[in-house]
Amino acid sequence: MSYAHTVGSVTHRFDDLKTLLARATPRRSGDELAGVAARTAKERVAAQMALADLPLGEFRRELLVPYETDEVTRLIVDELDGAALANVAHFTVGEFRDWLLGEQATPAALAELAPGLMPEMAAAVSKIMRVQDLIAVAAKIRVVTRFRTTVGLAGRLSTRLQPNHPTDDPAGIAASILDGLLLESGDAVIGINPASDSVESVVTLLRMIDRVRTTLRIPAQSCVLAHVTTQMEAMRRGAPVDLVFQSIAGTEAANASFGVNLGMLEEAWQAARDLKRGAPGDEGGNNIMYFETGQGSALSANAHHGMDQQTCEARAYGVARHFRPMLVNTVVGFIGPEYLYDGKQIMRAGLEDHFCGKLLGLPMGCDICYTNHAEADQDDMDALLTLLGTAGVNFIMGVPGADDVMLNYQSTSFHDALYVRGLLGLRPAPEFEAWLERHRPELPRAVSLLASGGNAEELFRA
Repeated sequence: MSYAHTVGSVTHRFDDLKTLLARATPRRSGDELAGVAARTAKERVAAQMALADLPLGEFRRELLVPYETDEVTRLIVDELDGAALANVAHFTVGEFRDWLLGEQATPAALAELAPGLMPEMAAAVSKIMRVQDLIAVAAKIRVVTRFRTTVGLAGRLSTRLQPNHPTDDPAGIAASILDGLLLESGDAVIGINPASDSVESVVTLLRMIDRVRTTLRIPAQSCVLAHVTTQMEAMRRGAPVDLVFQSIAGTEAANASFGVNLGMLEEAWQAARDLKRGAPGDEGGNNIMYFETGQGSALSANAHHGMDQQTCEARAYGVARHFRPMLVNTVVGFIGPEYLYDGKQIMRAGLEDHFCGKLLGLPMGCDICYTNHAEADQDDMDALLTLLGTAGVNFIMGVPGADDVMLNYQSTSFHDALYVRGLLGLRPAPEFEAWLERHRPELPRAVSLLASGGNAEELFRA
């Protein structure tokens, strides 16, 4: 089906829904690279106006990737809860935007709506929203998950402590962990990106984190962000796996480029649940998956099926939703300026991702980041950090000095988290906060003992 809208004396035509969505997307370098972006600002506005008049039901009638050839499409369609969508099903995209910004879209109403929304609907409405709209709606949505800490509560902001090391040196990683703990970081997860994907290295790191966690009695969860198959083998070898990580994307072909499919994720999900490492009363772990995403991943794999990168990203959230994850992290500026050129594009993308994920019922965090060859700097990241804090983001990254020495990109530091918590009156997860309050006096001595090879466990006995 084709679509059209007239601006002045010029009628702009769009061959199909996929094209309409792409042309309506705010400008970004990845869509221009893919040849799907609007060619002029007038065409973009015409597409946005045509999209605003589009009934939400059109997304069920015209699938962007065929059901028969894509398992992500099948998952989205088969799990859709029609009853949950009933109250807004008759809306156009523009009317849906107005409803989201209105008083009827209460936190309870938005939570009930989430299972009925297709990711493409969330992507569509975000394309006709201003930055303040994306923040205002997302701020109404709380998605709460729990493993050993409870993440996503109102008035809270959690962090992933990211102690990466270029050679996976356990001592260097441990030093960064302890540095982060002293600066109140790690309540979302203590998560290491390993330099090596070998099972032996991953098992060593998992055991090291667990030893620090149990010695200091930290109410936190750990993760080593190796490939999901490596983590499954680590589980088979008896490694202490808390959260299972995997990068995911919005099409079957893009996930295949990561070496995964839905069946593999399901197998890992069940294996981790069987370990029963969650909090007392929830040892089976209802929230045990940690997913990372990012606009441009499908395009970089030539697996975007002609879609714009933000719509592909929203479809990745359709994958994540199935597994009831503990954490979903959009690594917004990591792929590079080929996909998000500058600070303005990174900022807009981060707010879109957070909005779409929350709208679909996901516990969204954001790695507020950029690569050194992007037209962005730490001032841009400060702005996005502050905006996401007001929008109610579940968690951000805590990287020593904001400079990841293994992945070679710029993120947010332990001090950045303290800044936004202080500015907005936010606190860590309650279990982690209680631990900090109880053990803050012993932490410096414990860090010194651990660094010198001493036994700090005595300091943390009940």
